[in-house]
Amino acid sequence: MRIFIFLTLIFPSLIADELRLVAYNIHHGEGMDGKLDLERIARVIAAEKPDLVALQEVDKGCKRSGSIDQAAKLAKLLKMDHRFGKFMDYQGGEYGMAILSRLPIEGTVVHKLPEGVEPRIALEVLVKSTRWPGKFSFVGIHNDWMNEALRVEQIKALQVGLKGRDYPVILAGDFNAKPKSDSLMKLEKNGWEMLREGRKNTWSASRPTVEIDFFFSKGLPAFWFKDSVIAEKVASDHRPISVVITANNKKSTKPE
Repeated sequence: MRIFIFLTLIFPSLIADELRLVAYNIHHGEGMDGKLDLERIARVIAAEKPDLVALQEVDKGCKRSGSIDQAAKLAKLLKMDHRFGKFMDYQGGEYGMAILSRLPIEGTVVHKLPEGVEPRIALEVLVKSTRWPGKFSFVGIHNDWMNEALRVEQIKALQVGLKGRDYPVILAGDFNAKPKSDSLMKLEKNGWEMLREGRKNTWSASRPTVEIDFFFSKGLPAFWFKDSVIAEKVASDHRPISVVITANNKKSTKPE
């Protein structure tokens, strides 16, 4: 018995399957110190050892960030696969969002959302894992930052786009809305679970005053989760968030 307890402490993967997720608005790699540093962003992400990462405010070939493909560079630095979704053309390139993945990506869907101050999409990747929870979708979010009524419409449009999914879906990113806002409450009223316990504010990074970055899930088999706001004050203007989702089966224990 003592040997079993020791092994479960040292090798938790022996008794539980888990997903490690990160969401990060990277502000095109520009930190609170005014420096453009993707390697710094990569180090912050790498420390969480994620399976999937939802990135917002990502440049592809834009002059302001050196005309590079930021998603591709981060994927290379982190040894992950990537997908990019464009919001709009910008400074000779494209501006949008990205998803990084260690798991095989079997499909990609770009969900066009109602346009606000800027064009908006949600970026969905279909992932098929040989471990828990098997097939699922991971969706990157970056909703309008000015108008809550428009954010409600963006959530409505996304839910229509996700109809018919008979497998779990996880949403992750910058919702630009507070926990009790109409747009987030609309998700909860439609069966989405906010993966949030004892959270802290996420923006702005140096002295955060609001909480606008979240994970939501729907359709996951029984699970535990442990979420956190990563205490990174400089690399971007948002603090990144992370969650570890663990299968709740007869052999698993709730994370401490």
